[in-house]
Amino acid sequence: MKSPKRLSNAEISSFCRQTALIIQAGITPAEGMDILVHDTVSKEGKELLQQIGDTCRSGKYLHEALAATGVFPNYVVSLIALGEESGNLDSVLLSLAEYYEREENIAESIKSAVTYPMIMIVMMFVVILVLVLKVLPIFRQVFVQLGTEMSPLAQSLLNIGNTLSKYSILFTIILFLLIGISLFLYKTPQGRKQMQHFLSHFSLTRSFYDKVAAGRFASGMYLAFTSGMDTYQSLDMISGIVENDQMVKKIELCKQEIERSSNLPEALAKSEIFSGLYSRMVAVGFRSGSTDIVMKQIAKSYEEETDKQIARIVSIIEPTLVILLSLIVGIILLSVMLPLMGIMSSIG
Repeated sequence: MKSPKRLSNAEISSFCRQTALIIQAGITPAEGMDILVHDTVSKEGKELLQQIGDTCRSGKYLHEALAATGVFPNYVVSLIALGEESGNLDSVLLSLAEYYEREENIAESIKSAVTYPMIMIVMMFVVILVLVLKVLPIFRQVFVQLGTEMSPLAQSLLNIGNTLSKYSILFTIILFLLIGISLFLYKTPQGRKQMQHFLSHFSLTRSFYDKVAAGRFASGMYLAFTSGMDTYQSLDMISGIVENDQMVKKIELCKQEIERSSNLPEALAKSEIFSGLYSRMVAVGFRSGSTDIVMKQIAKSYEEETDKQIARIVSIIEPTLVILLSLIVGIILLSVMLPLMGIMSSIG
């Protein structure tokens, strides 16, 4: 049997925010799901909300209804259960909405940063292929008619074009395989996990993903603390959502330090989860009893840092690709135009 598709970050954020408003208005979850059904357009959304409402009407709690659907992360289900037990369900739902909204913003920022360079790279290959397969053969005929030969570079490119034409079926199969691998890495959870594992260890992107993981950790700790979860339980749950192997190891080290009677700020400092500044902020917040507020500020700071880093990377990649494309096209054209101009001038 096919497992149900997990909700996206944006869908979870929207559900939590709307449900929080319903709870704040004094409406029960069962009645609230009926209200949301009427405002939902998609058939799948209506069926999901109807299922949650039916489960709640049967006497189950909201977190049990969400768990029964199989489309909500365990993190959401567990925190909503704590919210129901502590009587601050609306606050937990709003915190969850903010958390998944930040996750969606990070994902969209990464996607937009990757999309433009990929489009530019595809355009480069298309332009180069047109030049090699269509333009260079025309110049070759001109050189033959003039009784001379093309430059070594142009001849080499022409040979590459002839090879591509000869084995076009094979190259088409390889192209479709590459597209299939890309879709696998982009669409499937396993593929995204492998891609994130690679990027989190790749030297050029490692610092960025370390900041993303630290921001997720801080945001998750804030959410867990406001939900009434204890420190050790919070660390145990957050290790499953950071999606970064190095951060998971640091969290495990932090848990070990807490077991050795270290307090949270000392454990965070020894495990090097945060930088020195943020570790000192946690220590001050811990002494003043406002650790959750400090965690929220740290999460916001990391989000701003990642946004700036993405903008900086894009600002470097865009002109670099344009310059590279211009150089390649210019070199190809000059390799045939300069010898041709020399011939024409000698004839004249």
